[in-house]
Amino acid sequence: MAVESITKALGSGSGIDLKALVTSLVDAQYAAKTAQFTAKSDTLTAQISGVAKLKSAITGFDAALKSLVKGGSLATQPMSSNASVLGASLLSGGTAPTSPTTLTVSQIATAQTATTRAVASAETFPAGRLSVKIGSSEKVVEVAEGATLNDVAASLKLAGLSTSLVADGDGTRLTVKGATGASQAFSIATVDAAGQPTAAGALGAFVVNQAATETDVNAGRAMFVGGTAQDAAIKIDGVEYKRSSNSINNLVTGVKLELTGTGTTTITATRPTTALSQAVSDFVATYNELQGVLKEATNSTSGVLKNDSTATGIARTLSTLTTTKLAAGAIGTLADIGVATNRDGTLTVDQTRLTKALTSDPAGVEALFADGKGASGGGLSAALSSVATRLTDRTFGLDAATTRYTKQQTDLADAKAKLADATTATTERMT
Repeated sequence: MAVESITKALGSGSGIDLKALVTSLVDAQYAAKTAQFTAKSDTLTAQISGVAKLKSAITGFDAALKSLVKGGSLATQPMSSNASVLGASLLSGGTAPTSPTTLTVSQIATAQTATTRAVASAETFPAGRLSVKIGSSEKVVEVAEGATLNDVAASLKLAGLSTSLVADGDGTRLTVKGATGASQAFSIATVDAAGQPTAAGALGAFVVNQAATETDVNAGRAMFVGGTAQDAAIKIDGVEYKRSSNSINNLVTGVKLELTGTGTTTITATRPTTALSQAVSDFVATYNELQGVLKEATNSTSGVLKNDSTATGIARTLSTLTTTKLAAGAIGTLADIGVATNRDGTLTVDQTRLTKALTSDPAGVEALFADGKGASGGGLSAALSSVATRLTDRTFGLDAATTRYTKQQTDLADAKAKLADATTATTERMT
């Protein structure tokens, strides 16, 4: 080639720095392409960052609303008028009673307990078997020769009893405890290999017999029976109900009861009017923040995603939230409670209209924030989740855009590598 001949001729005894000259010529030859690649690389980096920022704003909005709805603060909550009798909370998916319910608790559920005499630290027990009966079930556990109090506790634990060891100045006492409820009453007896009752001997210290006296306990012939196993007794509308636990999910529809004492209490429903009003305002504020991120990314002059059809279409998809049917009834959309769309795509709240809706139909407003499912009719959180899923979809959404830009980055890197190879080859030929 002519250029190659000239450079080689110049380099023959001319004193010219041929390598520097060739490098300069080659760089000039490929300068435009290199600049084009650099600009494209910078653009792709900005686009990937812009997509990530937009996706984060959308998924963050979705997660925040979902957390608020699932937290239960926007749903009518049951309230007990006497917390010393019981506490009330809404079951997952439950609905608070619409009318007051009065309950009288005459007894709470308790568990049976039994405690041994004080046992010296060096004391051990002979081999034997203990039959543990809990309700209608029975289990026989082995006690090895030379067993300590701790060993016996471990054996009784295997039979289904909870155990604890407490030491004082007289020695260590073992306390065993069953579950709450009358059906969980237990007894412990010594038995032989065939499971037949046998003389207790030293293992008599672990016998549980309701007829045992204090003398029997102190003599090591039985355990002291403390608390007895009994059911909780609750009366509603003159009818008594019994439950084996103080945590009750099946007495007042939709409500979990936690019994704490005896007495009378009334369960009423408390509407979260203030929380709902704040939730609407917070939703609008967060929506508008998302719109700000979107407008910055798609600005027709400076937006890094101004030519991205996925990004520019997000505003249209988001705008459907104000008109989507979120719940059945007179109040079914955000527009029904005073949320309106401005010309620039942001939202505003007509507080007068919202207050009127909360006063006239609080249940209707609450239904908009129900923890439901589906793009329509399942509440605002479900509708937003559906929108977020579509907008971040791997095929047509923001995830697809990320994949597309990342592929372009990879292709660009390959092209830059080929350009570098071409530059090197040209330089070598000319020197």
